[in-house]
Amino acid sequence: MNAAESTSGAASPPGPPLWLLAELTYRCPLHCVFCYNPVNFAQTGAQAELSTDEWLRVLREARAAGSVQCGFSGGEPMLRDDLEVLVAEAHRLGFYTNLLTSGVGLTESRAAALKEAGLAHIQLSFQDSTKELNDFLSNTKTFELKRRTAHLIKANGWPMVLNCVVHRLNIDYIEQIIELAVELGAEYLELANSQYYSWAELNRDGLLPSREQLERAERVTNAWRDKLGDKLRIFFVVPDYYETRPKKCMNGWGNIFLTVTPDGTALPCHTAKMLKNIEFPNVRSMSVPDIWYASPAFNHFRGDAWMKEPCRTCPEKEKDLGGCRCQALMLTGDAANADPVCDKSPFHDRVLAAVAYAQVPDSERTVVKPLVFRDPKNSERLAPAGSSPILRK
Repeated sequence: MNAAESTSGAASPPGPPLWLLAELTYRCPLHCVFCYNPVNFAQTGAQAELSTDEWLRVLREARAAGSVQCGFSGGEPMLRDDLEVLVAEAHRLGFYTNLLTSGVGLTESRAAALKEAGLAHIQLSFQDSTKELNDFLSNTKTFELKRRTAHLIKANGWPMVLNCVVHRLNIDYIEQIIELAVELGAEYLELANSQYYSWAELNRDGLLPSREQLERAERVTNAWRDKLGDKLRIFFVVPDYYETRPKKCMNGWGNIFLTVTPDGTALPCHTAKMLKNIEFPNVRSMSVPDIWYASPAFNHFRGDAWMKEPCRTCPEKEKDLGGCRCQALMLTGDAANADPVCDKSPFHDRVLAAVAYAQVPDSERTVVKPLVFRDPKNSERLAPAGSSPILRK
C-alpha cells in the first residue's frame, strides 16, 4: 500500500508535481486590496527566507521529481538579488521559466541579465487601465512604471502577457483594460476575476461585482475576442461565487501543483497555509519527493475517503474533487465540508447571501466597510469601499 492509499483511499499514487511555484519573498512594494498572500504574512514570514543555496536545492529536487514548469513569484520576486541565479539554474535544469511581477525593479540591466539567464516568460500585472485607479488599488504610484516595463518586456522579445485582477471597482472598465493591452502589444491578457481568499476575502463586500457587471464584462470581452482574433488571446475567469459547481481547485489537491513559500513551507496551493489543522512540511527538513509522495499533508485530501456528504456519493465528484478546501474552511469552518459554491452544499446559502449583497448598489448600502490594503505593519491604511470609480477621468 502506498502513502496516498494509507491516508486517503486513493486508488493510485499521484503523478509528479508538474508545476512548481517558487514564492521567493512576501516582500512587495504594492499594497493591493486583493493580494493572495496570507493576511498574516508579516508574522508567517518572520522566519528567514530560503537562501540561494536552499532554493537551488529545491529546484534540483523538484526537477528530479518531474516538475517541468517553474514560476517565480512573491510578493515581488524582483526584490530577491539572486533571482537571476535561480532563473539560470532552473533554465539549465530544463524548466520552462515564468516570472510573475508587478514590474517594480525590472530595469534594463536586470532584464538583460534575466534574458541571459534563460527566462522564458514574464507575466506583468496591472490593477487598471488608468493611472488613477491602478495607483489607488495598489496604494502606490506605479502605473507609468508598469507601462515602461511593458515596453521593456517587448524590447527583449518575451511574450507579452498582461494580468489584471478584475473586481467590482474596475470591472466596468474592461474595454479600456483590453484597449491598454492592445496598445502595449500584448499577446495574452488574463482578466482574472478576484477569488475571495486572503486580502480579497477581507474586502469581499467591496470587491464582489454584481451579476449585471459580470454579464456586461463578458459581453464586452467576447466582442473584443471577435474583433481581435488571434492578435490578442483573452482569458476571462468568472468568480467562483457565480458558479453552481466548484472548480477542481489547482486541478486537485496535490495532483499537479506544488508551492514553496518564502520560509520553505510546501503547500498544494498558494493559500493552503490557512488550514491550521494540517502541519505542512518544510523543504528545510524534508526533500521535495518525500513531501510530494509521503507527507501526511499532501496526502490529506487526495482520493475521496476524506469526503463528507453530499460529496462522498455525488456522481460528479470526479469532476471537481470536492472543490476548494480553503473556500470550504473560510465559509463553513471545516475544510472537509463541501465547497459552498456547489448548489448541493448545505452551506450554499452563504454564497448566495454574498451574491445577493453584491447586487445592492453602492449608493444604497447602509454600512460601508473600508477597504483593507495589504500592509506588512498591519497599519490602518484604509479607504472607503466603492469610492475609487470617482477617481477615473
